[in-house]
Amino acid sequence: MLQILKKAAYGISVLFHPLLIVTYMLLVQLAINPYLFGKNSLQANDLLIVQIVIFSFVLPAFMVGMMKAVGLIDSLHMEDKQERVIPYIGTGIFYFWMYLSLHKNQHIPVSFTAAVLGSVLSLAIIFFINIFTKISAHAAGVGGLVAMVLIMMRWFSYPTFDLMLGGTTYQIAISTILIAVILVAGLVGSSRLLLQAHTPQDLYAGFLVGFGTQFVALAFLF
Repeated sequence: MLQILKKAAYGISVLFHPLLIVTYMLLVQLAINPYLFGKNSLQANDLLIVQIVIFSFVLPAFMVGMMKAVGLIDSLHMEDKQERVIPYIGTGIFYFWMYLSLHKNQHIPVSFTAAVLGSVLSLAIIFFINIFTKISAHAAGVGGLVAMVLIMMRWFSYPTFDLMLGGTTYQIAISTILIAVILVAGLVGSSRLLLQAHTPQDLYAGFLVGFGTQFVALAFLF
């Protein structure tokens, strides 16, 4: 039973890897209010989605893979906090570059630009804390996701939205999305504990960093 739980925990950790969170933020915003992006549906933003996946996931993941191939890191899990230094720096460069590109694009709403800037700030703080002690990047990612949904609820959406799936349109309350991401955050935290990848303190600190930096970024851009 324990092995099954650990496999499930590993799957959740992969599915909600920190490098995927910005993509999830984009998909959530496009679903909740695609009109912010000048489109009338999530599906109408395929090119933007591909660009964000490349900048926020493919390029950083390729960098880490190359580091593993040449022996700069021992494992893709980077369990030793010292192994995370160069990947954090490299990922930070990609994310800051992505933020600058989005900030100059008039078709990108402040809601998403702020989400990306919040991710940049979160990564910078995690990098600094990592010098002294290990902190959970997974928790920071889901913390940012929860904060982003709260921000969308408060400033950038209506109480409900329509989502078309398989030719059928569903009306969904944004409060349902909030509950879903909170449950995701709980699952991710529990998975990291089950895998013994972090202590509860690592998770609490990471969540607070990810959560808080989203509001700091929004205040800066507003």
